[in-house]
Amino acid sequence: MHSNRAAAFLHLVKLSKAIADAEMTINLKPEWEKGYFRKGCILEAMERYEDALAAFQIASKYNPQSSEVSKKIKILTQLAKDKKRTEELENMRSNVDMAKHFDALKSELSEKYGAEDSWKEFFSFHVETVENAVKSWHETSKVDPRVYFLLNKEKTDTEKYAPAVNIDKAFESPQTHNNCFSFLRQYAEDSFAQAACLVTPKSIISYPQVWKGQGSRKWKHGQNDGIFVQFESPLVRRLWFIPSSTEKGKTLCRDPVPLDISAHEILPRVFK
Repeated sequence: MHSNRAAAFLHLVKLSKAIADAEMTINLKPEWEKGYFRKGCILEAMERYEDALAAFQIASKYNPQSSEVSKKIKILTQLAKDKKRTEELENMRSNVDMAKHFDALKSELSEKYGAEDSWKEFFSFHVETVENAVKSWHETSKVDPRVYFLLNKEKTDTEKYAPAVNIDKAFESPQTHNNCFSFLRQYAEDSFAQAACLVTPKSIISYPQVWKGQGSRKWKHGQNDGIFVQFESPLVRRLWFIPSSTEKGKTLCRDPVPLDISAHEILPRVFK
């Protein structure tokens, strides 16, 4: 009776009542696989796939010849795996932590700028810029091509100079690229900027297509879209590519890949 009623409640999507009857079936007849089968079906409807799988595995223990139970175990194994991966992806998309990928930059900044506190400010500026870009990519599958500047709090005229410059036209041709670079170099000087960070999606770059080189310039990071990140300061220059992929319908940025800036620079040196 409890087993049949559990099935009826499941059909009516009264899952709390269904699970209660399934548990009662197991308590009354613990070696009968049907109670565990009912419980597994109800837990599956609740999307508690790992718990459902455990119930079906117990059912199989008491009736190993059941093709119905074996089929459920196969289905639930895949569902549990898929759900776990979906949760992992969502966690990776929502908890963006880029600092751990830039240890080499941190070390170089510390070495070049010595005891000055400025290197810590440079590093924080870079990490925050990259994290914001990755979050935007995860949320909208795009990022605005910009150069962000770390302005001098004491010297910069903030009424005249903004902390970011749009460069959406910079990569249309050699001429626009050269004009943009010249403008940015002058902007950095006039604004008393201390550091800069370029962020641009690969897909908008018509020139320079740095992933089409040969020899030492040969690209080793696939054909997928992604984000180029170029850090600039008077003493330190670094470049990364952040590959992007789609998994289970979700856009995901992979770990930043360091590039040889002498072979793949997106813009020439910004600071003189």
